[in-house]
Amino acid sequence: MAAQNLYFVAIIPPQNIREEVTAIKRDFAEHYNSHKALRVIPHITLKAPFKLYASAHTQLLNWFGEIPAAIDPFMIELKNFGAFANKDKPVIFINPVVNDYLIQLQSTIIHDFEKHYPQIPVSFLEHHFKPHMTIAYRDLEPDAYERAWEIYKDKEYTAAFEVSDFCLLQHDSKQWSLIASKKLNAE
Repeated sequence: MAAQNLYFVAIIPPQNIREEVTAIKRDFAEHYNSHKALRVIPHITLKAPFKLYASAHTQLLNWFGEIPAAIDPFMIELKNFGAFANKDKPVIFINPVVNDYLIQLQSTIIHDFEKHYPQIPVSFLEHHFKPHMTIAYRDLEPDAYERAWEIYKDKEYTAAFEVSDFCLLQHDSKQWSLIASKKLNAE
């Protein structure tokens, strides 16, 4: 069977915010035994992970480079914490304040992806975008989630950064690596 690669598209915050978010992820690893979020760079997902055959890698890079990104750079504000209280797999995240530019960017990427890759399903949630910057998931046990959420639901966190590009990441079987970026307002 031909090898498949795993990819996703995301906004990556600047280094100072990545360091702050990684420190929060470390708190979850140390106090709530949730380590998996440390494996991926802090980000806001625009297109959830998807698989493509390795032979389509160059075609994917071409698609990514041609995504219509006629949106001016914009600010994203991060404000406090949120959660998806899924029964078996809860998630705790930092809340990006939703704005029209973020919604437009994500929608453009999803619609362009569907046009170029109709054989790859796009989830309901990708059409009903709820931006978030994950700090704990997958290995966050429900009891640890309850303890953590009791603290983080009222904890304050604020940061802001300019979004001037978005990125394509690829998994190499151990970690995610940034393989391409696309500037906003570049046709």
